Amino acid sequence: MTSCVLAKIVIAALPYATDALAPVISEETINYHYGKHYQTYVDNLNAKIENTEWEGMCLEELVKNVPEGPLFNNAGQALNHQLYFLQFRPESQAKTEPSEKMRQKIDEAFGSVEKMKQTMSQSAGALFGSGWVWLESDDAGKLSISLYANGDNPVRHNRHPLVGVDVWEHAYYLDWQNRRTAHVDALWKIIDWSVVEERMPK
Repeated sequence: MTSCVLAKIVIAALPYATDALAPVISEETINYHYGKHYQTYVDNLNAKIENTEWEGMCLEELVKNVPEGPLFNNAGQALNHQLYFLQFRPESQAKTEPSEKMRQKIDEAFGSVEKMKQTMSQSAGALFGSGWVWLESDDAGKLSISLYANGDNPVRHNRHPLVGVDVWEHAYYLDWQNRRTAHVDALWKIIDWSVVEERMPK
């Protein structure tokens, strides 16, 4: 995770063009998902924390501390989407394989990188309704995969989010229709492991 700085919550700038992730994620999906859904969570969150005790807290602090309900839903989704969009790079630029050190941690937890990816896809297919699947780490660097309903986030549970899969339908339906697991399988082409490994606890 990045350091927690006190500031107004803003939408994260994309480190790629809106059409750069196609065909895995189309420009149309980016425009709706990033430009409308993510922006709405950020706007709603800022409106809800204005002139409250929560104003001025960074996003991670909000996710850890605000009460359950609409405020947490928007904070959780703002953080989920920030991490989600920043984990990608165009296929030609992404570091698509983990480092040897990261691979060892994956092997310890899942047996192999391929088994980890299979577990992510199976988990995404098994999650009923809307939510997220996260590859996450504890403070000691031990990896696991968890399912979170709606806008919940590993940070809320004292975990470190590494790779997030958004299984709300707006994340994939325009491009993949009901083929949720095929979408998840394709995401690995644009996951940048250099970004993921930066999120590991230091």
